[in-house]
Amino acid sequence: MAKRGVIIVAGGSGSRMHSALPKQFLMLGGMPVLARTINTCSEALPGADIVVVLPEEHIPLWKNLSARFDIAPHRMVAGGKERFHSVLNGINALGNDIEYIAVHDGVRALASKKLIIRAMLAAEEHEAVIPVVDVVDSYRRVEGNDSYIVPRAELRIVQTPQVFKASLLRQAYNTPFSPTFTDDASVVEASGHKITLVEGERTNIKLTTPDDMSYAEYLISD
Repeated sequence: MAKRGVIIVAGGSGSRMHSALPKQFLMLGGMPVLARTINTCSEALPGADIVVVLPEEHIPLWKNLSARFDIAPHRMVAGGKERFHSVLNGINALGNDIEYIAVHDGVRALASKKLIIRAMLAAEEHEAVIPVVDVVDSYRRVEGNDSYIVPRAELRIVQTPQVFKASLLRQAYNTPFSPTFTDDASVVEASGHKITLVEGERTNIKLTTPDDMSYAEYLISD
């Protein structure tokens, strides 16, 4: 079996959550959001090397908080200025024997084990995979005083975990940062590699606002 690594990026703040505590540390169903994310990744990918990337100033807080809960083994590394640099630090923390790397948002605690497994298996075939869901709302592009409908059939909402062949991801991140890098797929795509889409999950939301937390509590209690 291929040796797998997981990078969980947990650099969010509590600003849009209106919380003094960073959102990845908030409680969801009696457990920190980040703990749920770590445990689901560990259960989906047994034996995977899990690296959690945190702002350096949050590492002592997470060490203290995580000691109170039953959380799968993981290592912590300090993040960087941009998400790009944080992921790069996570990549560098993984051993060279890792063959596939999943990069996941720490606050996507509702991603299912099935989704994580599906993305990993697809990456072992296609090398660069991201989960997406269809757009259900209508969108318009605004240009000055004019606006134009954007055909929603042409759009997809991108999620994580995004999974890549490790050598491909390492090579892609061996490049200077660009503001055009919005996620890991954009970094890999800029290196010239095709991205394969797999089916995501509508419940795999990024917990950002108090309404998101209320919805998440409803989902896990159902």
